Amino acid sequence: MESYTHDRLTFDVTDSGPSDGRVVIALHGFPEDRHCWERITPSLTEAGYRVLAPDQRGYSPSARPVGRRSYIASNLNRDVLALADSVGADRFDVVGHDWGGFVAWDLAARHPDRIRSVTSLSTPHPQAARDAMLHSTQLLHSWYMGFFQLPWVPEKVLGWRGGNQGAQVLQRAGLDEATAKRYAVRLATPGAMTGPLNWYRAFPLGPRDRTPNVGVPALYVWSDGDRFLTRAAAEGTANYMTGPYRFEVLVGQNHWLPTNAAAQIAPLLLGHLASVSQ
Repeated sequence: MESYTHDRLTFDVTDSGPSDGRVVIALHGFPEDRHCWERITPSLTEAGYRVLAPDQRGYSPSARPVGRRSYIASNLNRDVLALADSVGADRFDVVGHDWGGFVAWDLAARHPDRIRSVTSLSTPHPQAARDAMLHSTQLLHSWYMGFFQLPWVPEKVLGWRGGNQGAQVLQRAGLDEATAKRYAVRLATPGAMTGPLNWYRAFPLGPRDRTPNVGVPALYVWSDGDRFLTRAAAEGTANYMTGPYRFEVLVGQNHWLPTNAAAQIAPLLLGHLASVSQ
């Protein structure tokens, strides 16, 4: 499949591996897209998994609803469940990075009947992140979330000089130049960044809707060079796990794990998937 439709939105999808393989849905973060999984996917498909990597809500050109409420967690979850339904996957494994990790945790917590296992790269459990904002330096590391609440200004700043300004910010955060420049195309495209930024703008709408504890088998991989997500939030994630849980720290890596640490992530993910029965 190359796309699927849900809620009158059409999502672009990269569909890799055997059509009858166990389904793994891979969710990108900000300001990534489905191609961020290209260095990890071959290891999974060679092992017989079918990997579905969508461009999420706000990223696919035909899936950019207006208004921040369109980007609340329940809508993001339903997009992923609809993708699984479109290929007849009653149960599936989910892996996410950055905002994709947020969706992955929330799905696993709220839909354990559908989620076989969850893997989050970089992103702590949402409640652990909120705890850390109150009791550690996490709030300082998340300063940009406040900036992204502003209307239209973030779009202008990120798209300035043909997206080069935003690309330089990404490179300073550890992303390689080629990937940063590819993302710069979206940063500079009129109308293309409002949807991705609305994920942040929708975040204040959800504090009372706490993500429950996670009971399905879970793998969380965090890197000690992450400039955005602190060790306090990472270590606090264990407090919200009620099922089998494994926490891995990658030393010397930064936030962009699917792109920069694929050789380390792939075997961890394969081991996790293999440990969970069909």
